[in-house]
Amino acid sequence: MQKRHDSWLPKLPKGARPVYLAIANAIAEDIATGHLQPETRLPTQRALAVALDLDFTTIARAYSEAHRRGLIDSVVGRGTFVCGKRRPKIPRVTEGRPNVDMSMNMPPEPDAPELTALMQAGLSHVNTQLRDLLRYQDFGGSLDDREAGALWLRRRGLSVEPERILVVPGAQSALMTILTTLVGPGGVLCCEDMTYPGLRALAGQLHIKLIGLPMDREGIDAVAFAGACAQYAPKALYCNPTLLNPTTCTMSLPRRQAIVEVARHYDVPIIEDDAYGFLPRSAPPPIASIGPELTFYVTGLAKSVAAGLRIAYLVAPDHPFAARLAVALRATTVMASPITSALATRWIRDGIADLALSHIRKESMARQKIVSRILPAGCFDTEPEAFHVWIRLPGEWRATAFAAQMKSTGIGVVASNAFAVTQEVPDAVRVCIGGVAHREEIQHALETLRDTLASTPLARPATV
Repeated sequence: MQKRHDSWLPKLPKGARPVYLAIANAIAEDIATGHLQPETRLPTQRALAVALDLDFTTIARAYSEAHRRGLIDSVVGRGTFVCGKRRPKIPRVTEGRPNVDMSMNMPPEPDAPELTALMQAGLSHVNTQLRDLLRYQDFGGSLDDREAGALWLRRRGLSVEPERILVVPGAQSALMTILTTLVGPGGVLCCEDMTYPGLRALAGQLHIKLIGLPMDREGIDAVAFAGACAQYAPKALYCNPTLLNPTTCTMSLPRRQAIVEVARHYDVPIIEDDAYGFLPRSAPPPIASIGPELTFYVTGLAKSVAAGLRIAYLVAPDHPFAARLAVALRATTVMASPITSALATRWIRDGIADLALSHIRKESMARQKIVSRILPAGCFDTEPEAFHVWIRLPGEWRATAFAAQMKSTGIGVVASNAFAVTQEVPDAVRVCIGGVAHREEIQHALETLRDTLASTPLARPATV
């Protein structure tokens, strides 16, 4: 029978600092002495904070530390329970390092032994070609690798001849090459007003001026884009139209068509970053299929197959521009790794990339169900196949303060200012559910996040 100990209070040494570690240590000690039995339910974080006259953050951090040590576990709708009777070692905590890092936007790693075995078989096949792969290859990828890229892009509804495709070492290098070629220092680039931080970094490095365009849930405002074209004469428009990082917004088909019409009218090239375009089971067609003559299309395998597979495909509007971009790529990155390119090609041709994508979708959807079950309805935006969530904060919370509060409880999230291009920054945070290893960790972290959302921001530093 389940035991209740909702009145449990930790015995804290006088003047113990930091308090959250003292509480976690008290849980460990009471388990070891038998005062807390397995399956015993502990007080809620809020109740314990009131009983000890401490702020909520300190208790949340203490429970997070106890959870990390394997002392307690949480069950949605039931509470927090003691895991077992043992005297664990009290580990040292590295200050400032999150125990559950939800700041990196990576795909989940599915627990799929059959997929791992197939991936390993593909790698073994590539090893048989090692002698040739240790040599310099064609700049922009071999014909075999570009043909595999064309095969992969057909999954996204793009029919592209291999001569327009360049194989590059990751999407970031593709974006740098395009920005260097199209925009250059001092040039103006339009983008979403909340955009991919990597674009902000590249713009800063290349001295490019970003003009943030307002959005709604259908994507960039086409009228605002036209106004920016007339006012600033931008060299290009950058957009991440499917599952936008950070807001998860997907641009509708009518909006994509409207954006292309504006771009054609003002002769503005479009840089389409389709990093997440393969994830949805049903998504609007790429902008590159609506306006192929003016779109530079980029997609990588890091978000749809494996984070460490740093291979991306850059599609130019025509053959001459592909050759021009190849020259720029040669100057900056020389070439994509032939070994990694060969592995990507093998996985695409063998269907392993499709299987990996299917597993990523399935695991992302399972994790999104945890999100929907725990977080209050109406406070967040996401999509079933996405592995990041955009959480809009309640009235008194500010994004940087909330991110700092979460960090103090051992959970890493990213504040909205990291994505903002304009001075009007919404109070929101991006939470990534892909890179975390286990669903149980996601559940625990989201419960802490939910309780923090319901708490009041501290007017003074937290007592830790």
